[in-house]
Amino acid sequence: MRHGKKFNHLGRQSAHRKAMLANMACSLIEHKRINTTVAKAKALRVYVEPLITKSKEDTTHNRRVVFSYLKNKYAVTELFKEVSVKIADRPGGYLRIIKLGNRQGDNASMAMVELVDYNTTYNPNSKKKKKTTRRGKSKATEAKATETKVEETTEDEKKDN
Repeated sequence: MRHGKKFNHLGRQSAHRKAMLANMACSLIEHKRINTTVAKAKALRVYVEPLITKSKEDTTHNRRVVFSYLKNKYAVTELFKEVSVKIADRPGGYLRIIKLGNRQGDNASMAMVELVDYNTTYNPNSKKKKKTTRRGKSKATEAKATETKVEETTEDEKKDN
């Protein structure tokens, strides 16, 4: 029976589960994306998104609350200084879960969890890099560049002599 089972226990005792989620959350904040199983990814989303919401308002109380969950001061400072600035206007949905297929060893379904605003591939509002042509520079500028290189090398040779 599943009476009172409101979240996935992930086959672990409560202390182990809390420590695992805290470590995964710190890794996610530090690296901006991690690979894990789908079940852990869904549990991580429930764990991290309220912390990111708390980080929008930088107060001592919110920092202490977030630290009580993460237990890593570097992850807390990264969350409050960099991540919260980038997600300040987003009302929610800070994480994206992308399913990757099954793991080779035990056939567990894998997923990539990432912070939404840090992926330029899926983020249409991010600044796009200018595309360059395959040829690059024009032939006239290339000729000038080679002339200046030749002049520099001859000047260097004169100094050496």
